[in-house]
Amino acid sequence: MSTKRALHFVFKVADRALTTKFYRDVLGMKVLRHEEFESGCAAECNGPYDASWSKTMVGYGPEDNHFVVELTYNYGIGEYKLGNDFLGITIQSREAIENAKRLNWPMKQEGETQVLEAPGGYKFYLLNKPQPADDPVQKVSLASSNLQKSVDYWQNLCGMQVFNKSDKTAVLGYDANKCKLELKQISGAVEHAKAFGRIAFSCPSAELPGIEAAMKSKGQTILKPLVSLDTPGKATVQVVILADPDGHEICFVGDEAFRELSKVDPNGNALLDKAIADDGSNEWYAHEGMTKPSA
Repeated sequence: MSTKRALHFVFKVADRALTTKFYRDVLGMKVLRHEEFESGCAAECNGPYDASWSKTMVGYGPEDNHFVVELTYNYGIGEYKLGNDFLGITIQSREAIENAKRLNWPMKQEGETQVLEAPGGYKFYLLNKPQPADDPVQKVSLASSNLQKSVDYWQNLCGMQVFNKSDKTAVLGYDANKCKLELKQISGAVEHAKAFGRIAFSCPSAELPGIEAAMKSKGQTILKPLVSLDTPGKATVQVVILADPDGHEICFVGDEAFRELSKVDPNGNALLDKAIADDGSNEWYAHEGMTKPSA
């Protein structure tokens, strides 16, 4: 059994209020915690921006046993250009489909799957089956320009198991019963643009130096060498941030401290609502006769 586990995917969001409506009211996720920051993250969790930003974790349950979503919001940024790198998240939830119908959220049917777009254009694929009692999030799909090269990286260097593979797709993961990574062959190069995200996994902190060393020995990209990151008043976590052959960002974090850091905050929902209410950036730009700058 693997010591690693899938944690979350990071999205940059420009419309925090509408995004919150999508995740809470359409998908039916809960706010697990919300944090505000005065300057950019040392690990560039919010991208290459050194100004005020916020982080909101949303999901169907605690990150200890659910795959969740991290929403990063950079104050003053009104739009991020999408690339072809992120292809979607698949969720089993008939309940979310019913929510979308009730709220008139646009959907497109593909077989038994309903395709929705979150604000910003990120795609979600909803399976029309009852939402399971454990984790409804089935897989994260990313583009690959060379499927075999990607599979070799994720299997041999990241230690994932291949659950199934065809000429065009491969599904890998650390646990047969948890969220998987799906790699899909595309024609041409993978373009990340400004909306690029990041997928995160945890492992025992003692394994992090070995992950970094293995990547170095194979000449793979290390975006952030092993470093300790402080969160005021919370646990200090160790992370190493990598990039796969197509430039998909991967964060490995020490599990012990991360479990402490990622505890559900019962005040998270209220903190997010207050931050949205207090954010006057849309009004400021409107008053000045301008629109928020794009990334």
